[in-house]
Formats: sequence, structure tokens, C-alpha cells
Amino acid sequence: MTKWVYTFGDGAAEGRAGDRNLLGGKGANLAEMCSLGLPVPPGFTITTEACTWYYENGKTYPASLEADVAAALDHVAALTGRRFGDSANLLLVSVRSGARASMPGMLDTVLNLGLNDGTVEALAAESGDARFAYDSYRRFIQMYCDVVLGLDHEIFEEILEDRKASLGRDLDTELTAAEWQAVIGLYKARIEEELGRPFPQDPQEQLWGAIGAVFSSWMNQRAITYRRLHDIPASWGTAVNIQAMVFGNMGETSATGVAFTRNPSTGEKALYGEFLVNAQGEDVVAGIRTPQNITEAARVAAGSDKPSMQKLMPDAFGAFVDISRKLETHYRDMQDLEFTIERGKLWMLQTRSGKRTAKAALKIAVDMANEGLISKEEAVTRIDPASLDQLLHPTIDPKAERNVIGMGLPASPGAATGEIVFSSDEAEEARSVGRKVILVRVETSPEDIHGMHAAEGILTTRGGMTSHAAVVARGMGKPCVSGAGSLRVDQRNGTLMAMGMTLKKGDVVTIDGGNGQVLKGAVPMLQPELSGDFAAIMEWADAARRMKVRTNAETPADARMARSFGAEGIGLCRTEHMFFDGDRIVAMREMILAETEEGRRRALAKLLPMQRSDFLELFEIMAGLPVTIRLLDPPLHEFLPKTEEEIAEVAASMDVSAEKLRRRTEALHEFNPMLGHRGCRLAVSYPEIAEMQARAIFEAAVEAGRKAGKLVVPEIMVPLVGIVKELDYVKARIDAVAKAVMEEAGVEMDYLTGTMIELPRAAIRAQTIAETAEFFSFGTNDLTQTTFGISRDDASSFLETYRQKGIIDQDPFVSLDIEGVGELVRMAAEKGRKTRPEIKLGICGEHGGDPASISFCEEVGLDYVSCSPFRVPIARLAAAQAAIRKD
Repeated sequence: MTKWVYTFGDGAAEGRAGDRNLLGGKGANLAEMCSLGLPVPPGFTITTEACTWYYENGKTYPASLEADVAAALDHVAALTGRRFGDSANLLLVSVRSGARASMPGMLDTVLNLGLNDGTVEALAAESGDARFAYDSYRRFIQMYCDVVLGLDHEIFEEILEDRKASLGRDLDTELTAAEWQAVIGLYKARIEEELGRPFPQDPQEQLWGAIGAVFSSWMNQRAITYRRLHDIPASWGTAVNIQAMVFGNMGETSATGVAFTRNPSTGEKALYGEFLVNAQGEDVVAGIRTPQNITEAARVAAGSDKPSMQKLMPDAFGAFVDISRKLETHYRDMQDLEFTIERGKLWMLQTRSGKRTAKAALKIAVDMANEGLISKEEAVTRIDPASLDQLLHPTIDPKAERNVIGMGLPASPGAATGEIVFSSDEAEEARSVGRKVILVRVETSPEDIHGMHAAEGILTTRGGMTSHAAVVARGMGKPCVSGAGSLRVDQRNGTLMAMGMTLKKGDVVTIDGGNGQVLKGAVPMLQPELSGDFAAIMEWADAARRMKVRTNAETPADARMARSFGAEGIGLCRTEHMFFDGDRIVAMREMILAETEEGRRRALAKLLPMQRSDFLELFEIMAGLPVTIRLLDPPLHEFLPKTEEEIAEVAASMDVSAEKLRRRTEALHEFNPMLGHRGCRLAVSYPEIAEMQARAIFEAAVEAGRKAGKLVVPEIMVPLVGIVKELDYVKARIDAVAKAVMEEAGVEMDYLTGTMIELPRAAIRAQTIAETAEFFSFGTNDLTQTTFGISRDDASSFLETYRQKGIIDQDPFVSLDIEGVGELVRMAAEKGRKTRPEIKLGICGEHGGDPASISFCEEVGLDYVSCSPFRVPIARLAAAQAAIRKD
């Protein structure tokens, strides 16, 4: 038979810390503390499996659960000498949730359960403190009505505040027993008025109502949202922990508090926490009374005139310090502790690994490794790679005031302040004269690349987390807020409507790409610090990882930034991004408009020195590290103007008729350009484009080699290959150019020609393609699009609905679809190695910076991942963790 209930207390427990999946985090840790001999009020845990059963069976309970709970209550009675519902020897209990993953404040709790009109009198008599008894009863009524009966707690707060005002009292602790009795009477009358039935007096009815409410809270909206944000599966369920009550509100020798064994903001090795005298746990959280410092040092630092726990309750404080040290050493991690002091005796109510900032996580991990508490490898695994984003970008000072005027999606981390501009040309112009701007658009397109590069940050009113703006901004390391639908951009009049106010070009705003907020005005920032603990963790990570980490970069600034973050080469240089600036876009448009090969070659000749200069600088920055350059990928229409106004402007600047430009734009129009005339198909149709780019690459490599005194080995990537003959055709052109350049320069040089695997057919035919390709780089952005048949730019409109309905767990454009796209990657890797055992394998899509995707890349045995510059440290850490787990 399934065991649904596990007991703990008096130094013994049926469960242990390793039973976290079954008992939840709180239940497993209560059992562990009991086994360690710590003072824990006895109780029992109803398992997460019971929660799963509850939802799978129409919100009913397993047949044996009622008897199991009754037996567990008898066990608690035997340990305490008290019985539940027995006024002669009254046992009151707390009922708390406890999922396997910590979800602070998301699930429900009920304290003082078992009180009614009769037992409250017994509690008053036994404790000798009627005020305490009736205070506890009113707390129970309030909490039970909120959690179990669905009455808003504000109803009761209003009654209490009105009553205190009429009595001239400020604090709850000032009310007498008789005054609490009067408040309880008002509470009960209001409950009957609202619900049409009296407050339940039967302790068993109360208990099962609370158990059902805790199970039901697993599916409340705030818990659902929290699980979605933290990737916690709904199938895990929550446990229910039922424990004998201990009272922190039993007079001036009683207290309750919360503490961390180290500072969760800074990581400093010092007890950090607060407590309240004559209070229960929710008082600390509610903020109605100002809590006091636990340590004397913290009190002095805070300038508080209220005594610390260290001074006020020295015996309990000493016991608490000893237990804190014991628990941190036992769990080998910073602990978040909850405790109650009842008439001078300390009771431990919870321990768990504490939530902490990224900065604190680094310091705690490094310090614990240096203290010998954990190994360096374990320190590396303690850091959430995604949390490093907090450290790699400027962030808003937590103390700063925030005047929020809009909300969007946190599409790219960091914060930025600047003047509003509404076009990319305005952004570039402002940058040229030293003004900082925020580019505000309805949505961005590839033509905005120069403006996005010039801006401090990007704000769009449309688009999701994988929109053009989001993807490009992350690649550039620029803060971005996308999909801010409450804002209205009037491009023609140059205004931004936000919360009833109209902002104009030149007005200053701040965007927070970490949480999606749009703020009016400038806000103080904190700059990133990448030395000290950060550098130590990165050094330890590099020693542990197998895969190399490269960057996606095509500008010198991005390449230098990536190198400073530890990039070991360039895995993707997208050459099309080099064509949108100044004279280049003019020459590019001339090439597109040319009606003969001769005309195209004339225009390409203008681009050749520009491309050569670009590649030379990248080779020099990378100083001998590998550089993979992708030949032109997007369809040609992306380089042409779109609106009539833009067509007229470009036609005039190029001295061609607007009609000719319009006709060419229409001729290049495609119904589905993502699957159209792009990638290697352009090189087949217009080989002169690939030849110009190959010449620029080889000439730059020769010059960089001469300057450095050693050979540069460029890697040329042919995009969108699906048929090996496409690659054969383009490679023949590349080889011919290489031969010509080597003859002209009088040098021999090595180079690699490979392809980007971004089509299912390429993965299926990888064994054949590897006969020509010397490397594969998995372009998982397009491979995901072509595998699913979903456009990344349009997917945000429905993929979130898919997530909410449980059809998918993750957006496949954010984290690699292991079952589908991942199988294609695995297949291509295996087939490629079969033909060419030494073939170099990497990944260069957005997934190259996603920790879960990187873990898969380690499993498949790829040689490297490539990601945007600001994700390089994340990838280094994630690659190390993947290697450690694999070992």
C-alpha cells in the first residue's frame, strides 16, 4: 500500500532530506532537523503523491488518508501529551504547504488550527494569558477565512482598524482580552453575513478544510505564474505539513523571526535576520510592526534603538547561533531559517537553502570553497548560469525611485537611459554627436540594425521574447523591452503615449530589460564588476569544461567585448549586418539593382575593401583564435527600402528612378522569404557575391597573418545548404578564389569550408554533406523554424498559450526542443562523424547561450557553442556544469 503520511518529532523521523520529491522541501528538512536532534515541534507530512492523487481523482482523497492522518495525530499526541480537539489537553496545529522547489509566499498556510469558542477558553486557562488566547483565535479566524473560506482578509483588517481607532489604540498588542473578544464577535457576525453560515467550530472540519486549501493552492494563479517563471512542473504537487503549534505571541519572553546564515544580498558571512517580540510568523512578513535586528552588530549598523535578540534573549540567541552553524555545515549551503521562541525556549520551524542575489551567490560559493566546505567544482555548480545576466550589464540602483509609465517583456537584460528617438537614422545621428538615445519603434526590422547599434537600448510596442528586436538586442548586449502594448507610438508625429502623458523626441526615458519596466526620466545605475568572486568562479569553470565557447560577432566592439568575457573565437560572423551602414548600403543597393553580372561585379568591387577591412580587424582582435564567417544569408529584398517615402529618398540619392527601384523591390518580393531565395541559393544564382566575400576573407587572412607573423586559418560557412551539390558548387568558387589569392600573395594558407545545418534535409543527409563540409555549425534558430514550421517572429502570439495549456513546456526558440530539433542535431552529428571522424561541430543559434541547450550540446559531444558576447560567461559556466554532471 502507498504510504501517504510520514511523521517526525522528538529526535526521530520517518523521512530524511533525500526524500524531497516525496515530502517537499519543508517536510524533508523538518524530518532532517529532527534526525539531527534539533528542537522541532512534532508533526507529520502528507506527501506530494497525495496532492497528485487529489487532482487526478476529482479533488478527492485516497481511501486510507483519513485514517493515516488520525494515526499521525495520535503520534503527535503521544509526543506532546496533548490531543487535537481535546480542551482538557489542547493540541493546536499549523497547516503549511511545502513543494519540492521553494516557492516563497505562493502557497497557503493556516496557524492556530483547532481553536473554537470552547477551546479558546481552555487555552486561556492553561496559558494563564487570556489576551494571548483570544489574539490567537482572531488570527486563526482571519487566516482560515482567507485561505479556506475565500473571504478577503481586508474585510477583517477594516473591522480591526476601525475597532482600534475607536479605542484609541495603535498596535494590536495593546488590545486586552475583552477587546479581542469583541473583535471576534464582529468577525463571526461578518462571516455569517458574507457566507450565510457560521464559522466552523469542529476541529476535524477545520483540519480537512485546511488540507484541501493547501492542495488547492497548488493551482492558484500566483502559484501557476511562479511555476511558469521558474520552470517548475505542475505535476510535482505540494506536500502538506501539519505540526504542533508553538507560540511566539505568548508574552514578552516569546518571539518569532526569520534569518539567513549569511547575507543574501552581499554574501557576507554574518547572521542576517529580524525578529518580533510577542508575535506570530505572519507579523514579520506583514510589515505591520517594525521588526528588530537579531544581532547587536546589525542593530548598530541600522541605527536602531530597539534591542537586538542577542541582548534581549541571550540564551535563545546563543542556541540559535549554534543551530545556524550546525545547519549550514550540515547542508553545506547558506540557510534560510524560521524560528519561534515560546516563553524562552527556541523552536526551529524551517530550514531551506536561501534565495540570494547573483552577487551573493558568487561570494558564498567562492567563500565556501575556500573554507573547505565544498569543492571548487561544486562551487561552480552552485551558480545559476542565467543569473550572471544580473552581473554583466548596468542595472538600476535598488534604492532608486521608479516612475513606471509602461510595462513590456524583459527581452534583453540590463538597463539604459536615453532620449527618445523614433528612427534608426535619428539614433545614428544622435550617437555621432555624443547623445545617448533609446530607439522606440512599433517593431524593428533588419534595416534598423544601425539604429539598434547606435542606441543605448531598444523599446518596441509589438513582438515577443524571440522577436527581431529581442534577438538582435541580446546579441548586441543591449537592454530591450519588447511588446509594451500599453504604449502607443505615433511615428508620423514623433510621440509616445504612456499612461495619459505624451512624450516627444528628446524626452528622457529609462528601460529595464530585466523586468520589462519603462520609466520616465533618468534613473541611477550600478555598473557591473567582473573581478574577484566572478573571476574565481570563471577560472574554476574553465578548468572543468570540455567544450569551447565562441561568440556571435561581426563588429569590432562586439568582438572585443566577447574577448573580455573569455570568448575563444568567433563562431558566427553574420556578414549581412556589415552591409547596412552608410556607403555600404548604397553599394549593396546598386548591386541589387544591377541588371547584369558586370553591373553587380562593379558594385561588389566597392564593397570588397570594406569587407576586407572588417575581416582584418576581426582576425586581429581574435589573435589566432578561430573565426567562422557566414556568407550572405538573407534575401536581397531586406536591403531595399520599403515605404514610398523611403523609395523616393533612396532613388534620389542613387540617381535612379523611383519606378525602377519599385519594380526591383516588387520583383524580389517573396511570399515566404524565410524559405525563399536566400543563403547558398543566392550564391548559386549570383556566385559573384560569394566570390567577393571569399576574396575579402582570404586577403584579410593573408594580411593578418603577415602582421601577426603566423598563419590565420579562416572558416567559411555556407548557409542553408540542403543538397550537397549546392555546397559543392559554392565550395568550388571559394576554392578558386583561395587559389588565386594565394598565387597573388605568394603564400600558402589553410582554411576550412563548412556549412550551417539549419534544414531538416541537411541533418538527414549529413553523411553525404560531410563529404564536402569540413565543419558543421548548427543554426538552431532556423532549424527550429523549419522543423516546427513556425516563424520565430510570429510565434509569440500563440506559443505562450501553448505553454499555459501544457502543450509545450518551453518556448523552443528560447530553449532547444531536445525531442525534435535535438534529435536532428544528434543525427547530423553522428552521420557527419561517420563520414569525417575529425569534423568540427558547433552550435551558433540563440540556443548557444541557453544553459539547458548547452547541457544537450555536451551530451552530444559538440566541440563548441557560440553565443552573443554578453552570454559568453553564461555559456562558459553552463558548459562547465554540463561537463561536471556528465562525469
